[in-house]
Amino acid sequence: MAIDPNPAPLGECDSPAAVLAFVRSRRAVADQAEVELLEGAVAWASMHSVDSLDDAACLPGAEGEVAIAGPGAPLVTEFAPLELGAALGMSSDAARAMLGEAVELAHRLPKTWAAVRAGTVPAWRGRKVAASTLSLPFDGAAYVDQHVSPVAGKIGYAALDRVIEEARVRFDPDGAEEKRRAAADRRHFDLDTGRVSFGGTVTVDGELDLADALDLEGAVARGARVLGELGCQESLDVRRSLAVGEMARRQLALDLDTTPTEVASLSKRCRPRQVVIHVHLTEAAIAGGDGLHLARVEDTRSFVSADQVKTWCASPDAQVIVKPVIDLAGVDHTDAYEVPDRMAERVRLNNPSCVFPWCGRSARRADTDHVVRHRHEREGPPGDGEYGETTDPNLAPLCRTHHRAKTHTAWTYTKLDETTYLWRSPNGIHLRRDHTGTTIVG
Repeated sequence: MAIDPNPAPLGECDSPAAVLAFVRSRRAVADQAEVELLEGAVAWASMHSVDSLDDAACLPGAEGEVAIAGPGAPLVTEFAPLELGAALGMSSDAARAMLGEAVELAHRLPKTWAAVRAGTVPAWRGRKVAASTLSLPFDGAAYVDQHVSPVAGKIGYAALDRVIEEARVRFDPDGAEEKRRAAADRRHFDLDTGRVSFGGTVTVDGELDLADALDLEGAVARGARVLGELGCQESLDVRRSLAVGEMARRQLALDLDTTPTEVASLSKRCRPRQVVIHVHLTEAAIAGGDGLHLARVEDTRSFVSADQVKTWCASPDAQVIVKPVIDLAGVDHTDAYEVPDRMAERVRLNNPSCVFPWCGRSARRADTDHVVRHRHEREGPPGDGEYGETTDPNLAPLCRTHHRAKTHTAWTYTKLDETTYLWRSPNGIHLRRDHTGTTIVG
């Protein structure tokens, strides 16, 4: 059934069929917009190919070239994804991924790209195929393109994965065998400490060797069972999580370790890896009293209850370091180019992440930048002869990528107050970055 390009407005839809016609038309419009977005990304990459380096608004030799797609696709200038991401309201990393997949489609997957532009393959499916071929040689990508493009718009997500993987294996059996032998490299065990719930919990994800997984399952199951026998009233799932924590601290007084006694006693003398958490508490939270008190976890930019912090501090393994309070409204000054620790700490506390538009990298792993460059800086555009000082109003945290872009290209920014910044992109997009996020203002 054809889609009505001009359905009745939603407010006039008086039947289920009319509502379905409305949502189908909106879906078609959204799909076409995604295709046009990819086309725009291809055009942007073409305008920022390595041939444009001579005309780029940056210092000679300061901006390099990068391969954002697979072998055979054109190279683009190093900072090309930054302004595209700013215009689209996404991080530089997300923009680089999208730009790379668009270039991969246009230059190495012509059949899939034609199907995407014709509307027979949704843009998201085309991007998924492109992401899977980035590491393949040119002929390998062509093989995947030939076999996947006819069915990419007709099968489900999981089935598409299987078709892509089968095409990869058929094209390069030797490489597939090498990949099988190297499968151990995919093993991982991740704790998503960047996303902490209000209750102070995190998500754990992993891929283990089967034998290791069975051993871990046995240890966790036994730990949960014994905790129940010792009187723990929590549910089985909660007891399993508690057992993992006890195992990690090497303090579970249960026979979960099957290693020889001498090896086990030696391992228990080894101190576990230190984990540092920066937690900020108000005076009211420290004093206690009625009401719910919050604590800000700087490392994850999340909040937990003050009671949860008390629980962490009560652990016999916890080492609590109380740092002096820094007046966040204070202003220091030094004639030196190097930023003193106290001043840098105040900058990080005011701005927990890089202040470039939509960047979320931690300020503790970022550079402390002079917004108006210091006279002792050897790099940077000539400017108008004005120099800034090493003082709080002239400092901001920038991750290394965005620090280099600000230093070597036409990206500029102004610090309006301790947490508010007005950025201007090389092509004149104005963005406001403050504690609430980023907004395009012109």
